[in-house]
Amino acid sequence: MKLDRMGNQKRTDYCGNLRPADIGKTVVLTGWAQRQRDLGGLIFIDLRDRTGIVQLAFDDTTEKSVFEKAVQVRSEFVLMAEGVVRARSAINKEIPTGEIEIEVTNLKILGRAETPPFEILPDTAAKEDIRLKYRYLDLRRANLQKNILMRHKITKVTRDYFDENGFIEIETPTLIKSTPEGARDYLVPSRVHSGSFFALPQSPQMYKQLLMLSGFDRYMQIARCYRDEDLRADRQPEFTQIDLEMSFIDMEDIFSLAEGYICRLFSEVLGQTIERPFPRLTYTYAMENYGSDKPDTRFEMKIKDVSDIVKDSEFSVFSSAVSSGGTVRAITAKNAADVYTRKEIDKLTEEAKGIGAKGLAFIRWVEDTPTCSFAKFMTEAQMAEIIKATGAQKGDVVLFCADRKKTVLSVLGALRLTIAKRLNIIPNTFNFLWITEFPFFEYNEETGNYDAMHHPFTSPMDECIEYLDSAPEKVFAKAYDLVLNGIELSSGSIRITDPELQNKMFKALGLSDQEAHAKFGFLTDAFRFGAPPHGGMGIGLDRLVMLMCGADNLRDVIAFPKISNSSELMSGAPSTVDESQLKELSIGIIKPQE
Repeated sequence: MKLDRMGNQKRTDYCGNLRPADIGKTVVLTGWAQRQRDLGGLIFIDLRDRTGIVQLAFDDTTEKSVFEKAVQVRSEFVLMAEGVVRARSAINKEIPTGEIEIEVTNLKILGRAETPPFEILPDTAAKEDIRLKYRYLDLRRANLQKNILMRHKITKVTRDYFDENGFIEIETPTLIKSTPEGARDYLVPSRVHSGSFFALPQSPQMYKQLLMLSGFDRYMQIARCYRDEDLRADRQPEFTQIDLEMSFIDMEDIFSLAEGYICRLFSEVLGQTIERPFPRLTYTYAMENYGSDKPDTRFEMKIKDVSDIVKDSEFSVFSSAVSSGGTVRAITAKNAADVYTRKEIDKLTEEAKGIGAKGLAFIRWVEDTPTCSFAKFMTEAQMAEIIKATGAQKGDVVLFCADRKKTVLSVLGALRLTIAKRLNIIPNTFNFLWITEFPFFEYNEETGNYDAMHHPFTSPMDECIEYLDSAPEKVFAKAYDLVLNGIELSSGSIRITDPELQNKMFKALGLSDQEAHAKFGFLTDAFRFGAPPHGGMGIGLDRLVMLMCGADNLRDVIAFPKISNSSELMSGAPSTVDESQLKELSIGIIKPQE
């Protein structure tokens, strides 16, 4: 028996680790009772811990006082059991410990439990809001524990890999100055400096650049970041990223290091080989062919441009779109005609309208002759060209969208994913790729101006600098994204280190000298004292874990997540605070008008 220095029994083994090789061994186990089955003179208890389940057995040979304790046990009681590992008469092939059980000689009830609001099972039928309210119970479920344990292993491999490659882990502040980074800041009022606020960091961007200027040429951090923005399945208001920055490197160095990390990670955690180098697509190619800057390329269904074919047709929806500077494009869903009936196409049309399209035109090819919603406006030659351009064949469905280019690509990119999921044509593989050559500016159709697509320290490509003032549409950035299965895992860039170029960039973004200095002066001042060339990236740890676990939502890989309105159901955060606390911070609450 294992005892601590006070003479108390201690656990000797985890439940899920025992195997037939342990038969005859005396063990002490701890955990929760998954269930108790009282068969009269025979009781079985499934004991659960984070490694799995093992069966405890009590029969007519069990000491009476121990048997009486087993009778009392209910689901989620906390137990300590001592006994001998023996072969199980009725083998359970569903669990790893199914060939053995524990002949219990001593049992302690360490904690009694009320009936939980839902049964602690991997596939519970309980609604998510109930599970999140009782998250500490939800986290007892085997599938969530598996995810959290995998997250731990991923984090460990991450630290090991970057340490072996010369990176230094350095923590950066979480109370910082508010600076524009693309989303709303979470603000923290200062008690000492009345009327002033800290911000929680959206990323450690400026601090990690300062570390490069400080001589730490390879930095990494498992960094907590915060963005006050609307939630979705792959976004949380507080998230974790694997943050990297390197000096004296170029993009190829970053690509090589990141690919090495991914290959090492998937090999050690999942036992899978990831081929490198990863494919690279330019931003323009990705948008033109997939309608997304984070395309899922595990399946085909590329977007085809048919504008030149239909620009002179009598179908005004097409011809007027082209004549007004727009475009007409199509996607072909192979072997989809049986699934996408006219009624189902109408549903896709409604989905397209929800994204911004005015409607969809279609070809559905079931019989020898295709059914086409606009055929009467086309000549035979035009229809033949459309069929050829889209690669349509009998059994296929072709969908057309006509509008401004940005709208068309966005709509068809979204429909492409919807259709692929419905047709179940997406293979269960891990498909990494780099997106490169991002535009530096994005045209804002509402204001008629060009807005920055990246933070202001992203370097433009050398050959594009001359166009900063005269032709912003020709400026491309030394920026890159790492994409996995249609989800952006990472963004990064080579940074500006030339003070003159940085000032020019601020002006191109519409910032005056005073505004730039007020927002970023502490960083730009540092550039005056010798800034090494540097660049980096931030890899979304939560998204990476989600994809590696095969989860559908970030909430399944975060211990205590937020829901769609950024609240936490378990603790009740955010909450009101006492008036005295607000007074101490010189803050008053103005209720919004209804």
